[in-house]
Amino acid sequence: MQHTYTYRALALDECERINEINPAQYIKRAWREVDGQRQLVEIDYHENSWPDGYEHYLSKLKQTIQDNGYAVGAFDENGKLIGFGTVNRDMFGIKYKHVLLDSLFTSLEHRNKGIGKKLFLNCANMAQKWGVDKIYICAGSAEDTIAFYYALGCKEAEEIKTELYESDPRDMQLEYLIK
Repeated sequence: MQHTYTYRALALDECERINEINPAQYIKRAWREVDGQRQLVEIDYHENSWPDGYEHYLSKLKQTIQDNGYAVGAFDENGKLIGFGTVNRDMFGIKYKHVLLDSLFTSLEHRNKGIGKKLFLNCANMAQKWGVDKIYICAGSAEDTIAFYYALGCKEAEEIKTELYESDPRDMQLEYLIK
């Protein structure tokens, strides 16, 4: 069955709709530092809810919109929110102008259908309009998450934003070059 998805900017009064998304994820393996080397290790973990809690992501989404950042939603044919992505407007970096991809989620039952890629590219297009060189991503270290970003053309970040790295050293610091 062919699905039709709609993508559009999210308004501040729609933020609580992220509760329509099922953020659950099974993590079989994740990237970890072991003896000074990054390698995949067995995790075998079921994340049944928002990794840092629903309120955390709701607050960040609202803040992004209030600070003139960009939030895009993916909607199914019934108008249900099934994914969203956000990119913050504040630029940082020394050699390159970066913006942070703050959130990117696709509902469990809608993964592997190209929705996350379209949300990401929507965010990249907005960043390009802002005159940014690169998108910075603090990616959760799950094998599937990192594979997703690498498939989009992301790579390990050349410039590390220290406070983002220190907020969760297990996250992988990635970047995406705006073309």
